Amino acid sequence: MLTYIGKETRFITKLFKDTNIRNAFIANNTIGKHLTMEQKTPQCKYNKNGVYQLTCPDCKMKYTGQTGRPFRVRFQEHIRDFKYNNSRSKFTQHLIDNKHAIGNMEDIMEIIHVTGKGKKLDALESFHIYKKAKAGNQINDKLTVRGNELFETIIQQDPYEGYTAPQQQNTQK
Repeated sequence: MLTYIGKETRFITKLFKDTNIRNAFIANNTIGKHLTMEQKTPQCKYNKNGVYQLTCPDCKMKYTGQTGRPFRVRFQEHIRDFKYNNSRSKFTQHLIDNKHAIGNMEDIMEIIHVTGKGKKLDALESFHIYKKAKAGNQINDKLTVRGNELFETIIQQDPYEGYTAPQQQNTQK
């Protein structure tokens, strides 16, 4: 079987034209591969960048951050800061101040959005910090969280989070 790649494949098949060898072609670019591409080993997702969330293993408080580097690289920076007692991020400062453990990347890191650097990344991070601050379980600097009508509207419209069912009216007299 030959993977079809273009002119080179046709050239090779012509070499075997007058022999008893039969050629079959396979394709690497299939719909199935496109549909399952993101379902590779969990390590692959840590090679991307965007918005992430770290959960303190001891108290379950959340830290939301962004990175333009791979998630695994940013997590290693948190590990290094924790190991050398540096309070460069609010997450490691929280762990150090409260004498909490750090945990494994697979256990405490959740990737929220995969996206490149820029205003979209900044906006996504701000939104998720705001959302966790409203829930009361956020480690990030609380002084940076201000009221935001747009974020409030998004949270209220989200069918999965921030939704409370309307109270049923009592129709009995």
